[in-house]
Amino acid sequence: MSGRWRSYWREIGPGFLQSALTLGSGTAASSLFAGALFGYELLWVGPVSILIGVAVLRRISLLSLGDARAPLQAMREDAGAGFAWAWAGGALVASVIWHFPQYNLGANALVDAAEVLGRPGLHPGWGSLLILVWAVGLSLLYGKDSRFVRIYERVLKWIVWGIVLALAWVVLNTSTDWGAVARGFIPFRFPEAVNGVSGFEIALAGLAAAVGINMVFLYPYSLRARGWGAEQKGLAGFDLIVGMAVPYMLATSLLVIATANTLHADGVVVDPKATISTTAQVLGSVIGPVSGRLLFDFGLLAMALSSITLHMVVCGLVGMEVFRFEYGSRAHRLCTLIPIPGALAPFVWADHAVYLAVPTTIACGALLPLAYFGFLKRERSAAGRAILLGALVVLGAALFLFLRDQLPSWIAAIA
Repeated sequence: MSGRWRSYWREIGPGFLQSALTLGSGTAASSLFAGALFGYELLWVGPVSILIGVAVLRRISLLSLGDARAPLQAMREDAGAGFAWAWAGGALVASVIWHFPQYNLGANALVDAAEVLGRPGLHPGWGSLLILVWAVGLSLLYGKDSRFVRIYERVLKWIVWGIVLALAWVVLNTSTDWGAVARGFIPFRFPEAVNGVSGFEIALAGLAAAVGINMVFLYPYSLRARGWGAEQKGLAGFDLIVGMAVPYMLATSLLVIATANTLHADGVVVDPKATISTTAQVLGSVIGPVSGRLLFDFGLLAMALSSITLHMVVCGLVGMEVFRFEYGSRAHRLCTLIPIPGALAPFVWADHAVYLAVPTTIACGALLPLAYFGFLKRERSAAGRAILLGALVVLGAALFLFLRDQLPSWIAAIA
């Protein structure tokens, strides 16, 4: 048995790819605001969100593994062309929308790092340009060299765990009320609004950030790229738990606790216009005002860069599948450039460096049912239908309540 687990550990990869995609600006922003504004009260959001997401992705893996058809083709033939195009279109739109907060976060993190290093006053547009050049070059390579895919997945794996270790250091070196932490994992508690941000809004953003429609599109293709089939169904389940669920739960929980122990405990004012330098105190107050702030900046930058690249990969996949472009062709690689208008975000929303990820993540979460309905139609298992229906009910109810009660204040916050 131990030999099987060692073999599984060597083979995992698609789950870490999903971790790199989900640990972006949406997760960072929802966790930072959760801890800074509400202490430990929203600790339950991360685990509940990722468990729902992993359950859905597990059903998708069982539908996809052993099916020789391309995932979009399978959706079109089993569920209908409308569901297939809605899935692909939703993945494309979500990748474009999510690009804006990634660039905003990454560019402002670069500007903050430059300030720490003695170059104050830089406009975040310069940081956005640097990120754009890096992302375009890397994404174009992604479609040309299969060996690069393995290397890149390995790098992403260590980025995920590096973020987790840095946050663990903060938690271990600050005062933590473990009883309150335990109570924070009791689900479906929504604290009152603080500084114009409601607990329900942050909880919904966390729910939407855990699994997006572009992740649901990428996942079966990443299984296919690895050459996994029906005999890897057990490996796929292990991969989702170890590669995605565990890193996500650790990262979000530690970020909420670390932020609660620092920003919240110290009374730091965090609102929709909070800057990177303000939120960087989560590490700066423990590790040091220079090294801690730089570590936080580059941690946010790494999260943004990995998500930006994978959003571009998703757009390339959508273009390839919809228009039947050959993988690695010039047309396929050009499709990866579709979301680059997101690089304009720092020119428009620079004063919402972190918060922009909250409303955009909620907007992308509203697209997720487009995929769930299609997979629900393909599902033949009663257990699978129950899981997909449950996920739809939770997400649908949350979106309905948000639109009913929170939409006016949300629009006012980003205006």
